[in-house]
Amino acid sequence: MPNAICRRTAIATGLAAGMLAGPTLARRGWAQRLRPGDRTARLVVPFAAGGTTDCVARTVAEILGEATGWNFATENRLGGNGNVSAELVARAAPDGRTLLLGHIGTGATNQYVYKYLPYDNMESFAPVAMVGSLANVLVVHPTFPCRSIAELVAHCRSLQARKVGYGSPGKGSVGHLTMEYMKGLLDIDLAPLSHRSRSSLTKELLAGNVPVAVDNLPAYLPYIRSGALRALAVSSAGRWFSAPDIPTVAEYGGGAFESTLWWYVAAPAGIRRALLRDLSDAIVTGLTAEPIVCRMRSLGVLETPRCAEELVAYMAAEDVKWKKVIAAARIEAL
Repeated sequence: MPNAICRRTAIATGLAAGMLAGPTLARRGWAQRLRPGDRTARLVVPFAAGGTTDCVARTVAEILGEATGWNFATENRLGGNGNVSAELVARAAPDGRTLLLGHIGTGATNQYVYKYLPYDNMESFAPVAMVGSLANVLVVHPTFPCRSIAELVAHCRSLQARKVGYGSPGKGSVGHLTMEYMKGLLDIDLAPLSHRSRSSLTKELLAGNVPVAVDNLPAYLPYIRSGALRALAVSSAGRWFSAPDIPTVAEYGGGAFESTLWWYVAAPAGIRRALLRDLSDAIVTGLTAEPIVCRMRSLGVLETPRCAEELVAYMAAEDVKWKKVIAAARIEAL
């Protein structure tokens, strides 16, 4: 999608409802497939209102509301890196009125990071559609003596028994797991310095108390652009649309290295196949609308409209990858 489109975000966002409210989805038999009664529905969100995940959820809720005629509201249920939200949806009636805006944690990694999960990430749900993804970035303080992945590898190896400390938003976070994946791939060792929040990590990083960090790209782009931080690489398979000047880990020789934060929609297991298919079609089609693409890109999110079958295959591959990474890193379950 050209950058020119994303410069029209303000206009496009205002047009989004009109673009989606056309007859193509609303006339495809929803009235026959939806059960009568209460027209309210909810999309349960694992993080606080106002963040990127919440904004993505509100976009998906709008798409679903326009397609179904239901009033899809977002409901923020925090806790356990998505475990609280996932449990709520897993226990809900499989009527399509309660859906989960899941992410990499609920879909793949939490089962290896937590000793107990009140749900099964596949058996408790019916995956509906993939929604979007977000690159992580490896950043350093400007005083850190490395300007590339190659220099970081050489620096870490030269220290021998001593270790460079790296920061992430917390144990089991996508930033933490991305660095552990990278460490194994590059055969280097850094010591984790986990923080309880992104804000505390950012403060420590900007102050130079944390030399290296891995976290979601959008939060750090302003500091990278201003020179307050230096980006070494992004974790996506290819260069990220909002930061094409930052190389990828794969470019250093990381092969097929890819580690992104991704979102998907899931329903409780047992939902009718026809209803699941309609929900999937609605999301996939809605995500291709130009105003929605522009809105997602303005968040730093790459829209990834994939149907239920494609989502199942993707989640299975992520499951295999992260199980190996977490086992190799010997990360103890919480």
